Amino acid sequence: MKVVVINGSPHRAGLVSQMLGHAVAALPSDCEVAELFVRDLTVRPCVGCMKCRSLRRCVLPEDDAHRAARLIREADALIVGSPCYWGSMSGALKVLFDRMVYALMGERENGLPEPLHRGKRVVLVATCNTAYPWSILFHQSSGVFRSLREIFRWSGFKVVGTVAKSGCRKHPELTSREIAKCRTLGGKLVKR
Repeated sequence: MKVVVINGSPHRAGLVSQMLGHAVAALPSDCEVAELFVRDLTVRPCVGCMKCRSLRRCVLPEDDAHRAARLIREADALIVGSPCYWGSMSGALKVLFDRMVYALMGERENGLPEPLHRGKRVVLVATCNTAYPWSILFHQSSGVFRSLREIFRWSGFKVVGTVAKSGCRKHPELTSREIAKCRTLGGKLVKR
């Protein structure tokens, strides 16, 4: 099984990274894991030319978005994490997904989207600084999940679980319960 981990956090050792690490630790040892740390990628923003829809590839010069698209096409499952930025995923992660539309969904002749990853699974993790219950009431982490679910729904991925940590500024450490949730999440990825 090939699993791609996409880390949308700017912090290599931050809470999103830790949560992703715990989810990966729960995967069987025979899983092939490829990690993309979005901060380290060189990705030009989408220019909206729409040529990728008909060509099924991005016409911009080769960069890390092309490599990420290839990894996702080859993957059986994804683990994706992001901090909350204004009630959504991080900007760098959004730019990456904008550039990979052609690798995630096609377009039928009638203009309706065609999922390219039916049967694949994804798990999501998110963090936010807003304290609970305000993080729920103000749609912070749920906003991250909402925007990512939109991408994965149209791509054909099934979201099999989510884990959010709120109040990160005041509580910058993962609790044993949160670690266990992340590990459970990783386990859900491979259960059929």
